[in-house]
Amino acid sequence: MKFRLGSFILLLCLYLQSCTQSPEVGSGQQKLILTGASTVAPLVSALGKRFEEQNPGIRIDVQTGGSSRGLADVQQGLSDIGMVSRTLTEDEAVGMEVFVLGRDGISIIIHGDNPLTEITSKQVKAISTGQIKNWQSLNKNDAPITFVHRAEGHSTLKKFLEYFGVNNSEVKADVIIGDNQQGIKTVAGNPNAIGYVSIGAAEYSMQEGISIKLLALDGVEATSEAVANGSFPLLRQLTLVTKGNPTGLAKEFITFVQGEDNYDIVRLQKFVPPKN
Repeated sequence: MKFRLGSFILLLCLYLQSCTQSPEVGSGQQKLILTGASTVAPLVSALGKRFEEQNPGIRIDVQTGGSSRGLADVQQGLSDIGMVSRTLTEDEAVGMEVFVLGRDGISIIIHGDNPLTEITSKQVKAISTGQIKNWQSLNKNDAPITFVHRAEGHSTLKKFLEYFGVNNSEVKADVIIGDNQQGIKTVAGNPNAIGYVSIGAAEYSMQEGISIKLLALDGVEATSEAVANGSFPLLRQLTLVTKGNPTGLAKEFITFVQGEDNYDIVRLQKFVPPKN
């Protein structure tokens, strides 16, 4: 009888201990999930890696899918933090908190062997809507233009359409891609292609030896320096968003990534820190 009573007490103690122990502690690892803009994802991944190194036992899970997914996931509780590379609309901003990670621009890229060096907004609009279909009027080369467009749900698409005054239904796309890296690889692999991507992502790829070229837009060079001094015309903010004020690990991570000690990673990714 004493054995049965002792066993019962021991089992009861183990049960109570298991009930008061959090699953995160039990697994030995805490995880933070971020979803959204493909432009912001490489930057957050690099910052997350440093955060993990300084905080053993914590995992930063970064998933892409566009700014629209980042917003929707946070609002539905499917992720802890959303990554968004544009300004929220008035309706989207209700109940959301926005934290700026950096600044970026969007510009036109062509293959590295293409002799063209600059382009105008009028020419970009004409190419995207199929009014200009051949390179001959731009760089004297008699070759068809391959226009690389973005899929729905990406803020880069939305900014492109807004800035150049184009309705998406008017666009004559030859290739539709999802993220910056797809766009860069597509243009690098086709001497007759033209597309539009993040300036930061393009500069980083050019630094890595990818054969693309950023075109000056309306007489302004497309560089991170032009983004920093505000002279480039097509600018945007890179942000993290949460539903209400962040708490716990989400708050800790956001404070970390906004810290000036980590601006070196922002600059390494060819973006401009919030306080330049």
